[in-house]
Amino acid sequence: MKLHHRLDGPSDGPLLVLGPSLGTTLDVWRPQLPALTGSWRVLRYDLPGHGDSPPGEEFTIDDLAQAVLDLVDEPSFAIGGISVGGAIAATAAIKAPERVRSLVLCCTSARFGEPGPWLGRAALVRGKGVSALAPTLAARWFTEGYDGRWVLDMLGQVDARSYAACCEALAAFDLRPRLPEITAPTLVVAGADDPATPVEHAITLATGIPGALLASVPGGSHLASVERADVVTPAILRHLAGGPAAVPRAGAEEPAGAGREAGMRTRREVLGDAHVDRANAATSDFTRDFQDFITRYAWDGIWNRPGLDRRTRSCVTLTALVAGGHLDELAMHVRAALRNGLTQEEIKEVLLQSAVYCGVPAANAAFAVAQRTLADIDREE
Repeated sequence: MKLHHRLDGPSDGPLLVLGPSLGTTLDVWRPQLPALTGSWRVLRYDLPGHGDSPPGEEFTIDDLAQAVLDLVDEPSFAIGGISVGGAIAATAAIKAPERVRSLVLCCTSARFGEPGPWLGRAALVRGKGVSALAPTLAARWFTEGYDGRWVLDMLGQVDARSYAACCEALAAFDLRPRLPEITAPTLVVAGADDPATPVEHAITLATGIPGALLASVPGGSHLASVERADVVTPAILRHLAGGPAAVPRAGAEEPAGAGREAGMRTRREVLGDAHVDRANAATSDFTRDFQDFITRYAWDGIWNRPGLDRRTRSCVTLTALVAGGHLDELAMHVRAALRNGLTQEEIKEVLLQSAVYCGVPAANAAFAVAQRTLADIDREE
């Protein structure tokens, strides 16, 4: 399988391979190109039947990953991708761990949902062409009000049969059992408003890949790297340089209220809608400023930092609550820890660790609270 590709940047720079999303061409990385090519030699490629790549009608994500690996002569390189490009990059990192030095996964997933909708989309495109998807894709790719016509115009460069074949490849794709095999330092970028690969998909990647960092991008949908290039590009550069890929916090460069909106999304993702709705309903004039404070500074300013994944933040939080004797908050964060991917066994290990460093009486009380909370959860299910 031959994929059209383009190489930009200094001839002596380290190599970075970037893959596009389904329905776009290699130009979808145009917002990042000026910054990346300052130090990196960037190889961008087109999917089969997209842009200038020849059509293809039957292939798997594994086949695409091998085709990308075949493009590269260097023994060591960084690789990344958006959506299906991210799936290809992650698969390449598993197939050639000795070659992939760094990995960037943007708005992608280890499994893109049930096969049925993908097979249905493939049939629709084969019957009516790719243009039939344009209104739907506009709403999935960008948040309301964002003008992404230059990206949507790329649909005119896509072969319908090849697009359908990509859909069928995604229908069969499931990398979840193999995520622990990825050894490259990994940055997972998630659009906070992405309906196609929601933040939960990013959490699965970040918790399944050892040591992966998660950056949730406020105001970004499925093509967050286009819509919020001001946030995503610096995060990618920092990751590739080996530093913390911190997403900028709310400030002068962000719309007013961005920190609160991002924090509220994270608060709901970690604690659940029911808890947050109860807290909001109980907010009074006296407590409103405090609720706003913790939403901005705890749930956005801290919980959205990519330096630790959410599983690790839950471990730290449980330990801190045991040490402080904050048992009411502990019950809430036992639930949150489960939502963040910890198992009951792992929660038990955190509490055992706290018995050594926080004291047996504190841990004894914590075990009692956790046991009641877990029993309540079992009854609710």
